Amino acid sequence: MGNKGLRAWRCGTAFVAVLLCIAGRVDAHHSFAMFDIANPVTLTGVVTVFEWTNPHSYIEIDVPEGSGVKHWTIELGSTSILQRGGWKFSTIKKGDRITAVVGPLRSGEAGSLLVRVTLPDGRVLGNGGGATGIGGGVPPPPASPPK
Repeated sequence: MGNKGLRAWRCGTAFVAVLLCIAGRVDAHHSFAMFDIANPVTLTGVVTVFEWTNPHSYIEIDVPEGSGVKHWTIELGSTSILQRGGWKFSTIKKGDRITAVVGPLRSGEAGSLLVRVTLPDGRVLGNGGGATGIGGGVPPPPASPPK
């Protein structure tokens, strides 16, 4: 193979490698269309697990329902996005009682995407990144009438 042939082979190989990287990256993330953000649900329950992981963190809570308990999984953004919104790995602990406003799964299963959460100390955090963050950031809670 001559100099031109070797150069063409290297360029072609590099081009294919870049395409494969881009294709893998595009396919690596999912849509949030499975969540019904337009019809939020409020869940109050006890945290059983808080997973501070990438690409998404998760809160699992047990919510009283009738005479039993329903176990919910709440998806959050990545740890870097959450940190920008004021979260830390220690923000929520097993046993904490929280109230979460979530976009439930359209399938009706007990899974959801976090919109905002009220922590045991009264702080309200969103799904990171402010108003444009995943799940709509931190929409203000409903206004209370003045007293």
